[in-house]
Amino acid sequence: MTLYEELVARGLIAQVTDEDEIKEMINNGKATFYIGFDPTADSLHVGHFMALCLMKRLQMAGNRPIALIGGGTAMIGDPSGRTDMRQMMTTETIAHNCECFKKQMSRFIDFSDGKALMVNNADWLTKLNYIELLRDVGAHFSVNRMLTAECYKQRLERGLSFLEFNYMIMQSYDFLALYEKYGCNMQFGGDDQWSNMLGGTELIRRKLGKDAYAMTITLLLNSEGKKMGKTQSGAVWLDPNKTSPFDFYQYWRNVADADVLKCLRMLTFLPLEQINEMDAWEGSQLNTAKEILAFELTKLVHGEEEAVKAQEGARALFGSGNAADMPCVTLPADEPTDILSLLVASGLVPSKSEARRAVEQGGVSVDGEKVADIKATFEVTADGIVLRRGKKKFCKVIVG
Repeated sequence: MTLYEELVARGLIAQVTDEDEIKEMINNGKATFYIGFDPTADSLHVGHFMALCLMKRLQMAGNRPIALIGGGTAMIGDPSGRTDMRQMMTTETIAHNCECFKKQMSRFIDFSDGKALMVNNADWLTKLNYIELLRDVGAHFSVNRMLTAECYKQRLERGLSFLEFNYMIMQSYDFLALYEKYGCNMQFGGDDQWSNMLGGTELIRRKLGKDAYAMTITLLLNSEGKKMGKTQSGAVWLDPNKTSPFDFYQYWRNVADADVLKCLRMLTFLPLEQINEMDAWEGSQLNTAKEILAFELTKLVHGEEEAVKAQEGARALFGSGNAADMPCVTLPADEPTDILSLLVASGLVPSKSEARRAVEQGGVSVDGEKVADIKATFEVTADGIVLRRGKKKFCKVIVG
């Protein structure tokens, strides 16, 4: 099976241009490709997983990835999938987020010896002359055609700012800049980015001629992949200070039965033959598949040692109601031990008002017993108690 055939079999390819050329390039390690990441937070989340894993797969086959950090486009904001305009960020916040991305991406991609690049489009977008941009780039775009793009059609009724209208031109210019600076001949992106990506391909060919070599590929279900990064209580981050390895493991351990094999194919590096054998699994066997998924992804992001701890902690928790390796918080002896204060101190909720709602909705338990009284207090000793919020959030609280 060739690399391209494997990507298709794993459900990663949705649409392509120039399929024969793309197969030839990635199967033979000839692609220099980029994927863009908007630095809208100081951590990547699990919605970025497909892109990161794809970059790793292609690099392992000899292709050269470019991780494009959207420090420039983040100053405009992508209207795709939005009902209103994104909040504007300061240049200092964007720069900080970019640095955080670099550290996390290095767990997936080898940047040594020029095997991969990480660049920031602020390096060229912030230096553009507006008149020159209009003449050199704007002349190649049809407003009528731009307005047919889904990312714009969805916003026209509610209002699309001229600022956001320029996003497609900026993203298209990125591909041109990367092509000219680094020989980038391929771009990957989500299915919600198809119009923007085609704009980049067309810009290169119109500006540099038909012989210019530039192609596009989109990832199947990337919009769904972005939703993977969200839960009822917030985002699932790759930063262990935001989402602990235990919580990260639990997130994947609790995926829906219908999604577990799809996630194994798209996100893990297990052989397809091994995953295909699981197609006939059902009932309790699906729980085993979920454990495999959770362990493999936790190992990929946080390392094998943390993955083992998370798995053992989860098994101990569900087996006996306690676990030494789950997230643990130590409180001073004089700290309040009412349920609302404990929930906040443990980090399971951000505020007492949310803690109150969680208790009132029946989603909180202590040592396996549901808590119904928002005024309930507990004796917390050195042995600790196990707080649980919903099905996925756990924390051991002890007194130091």
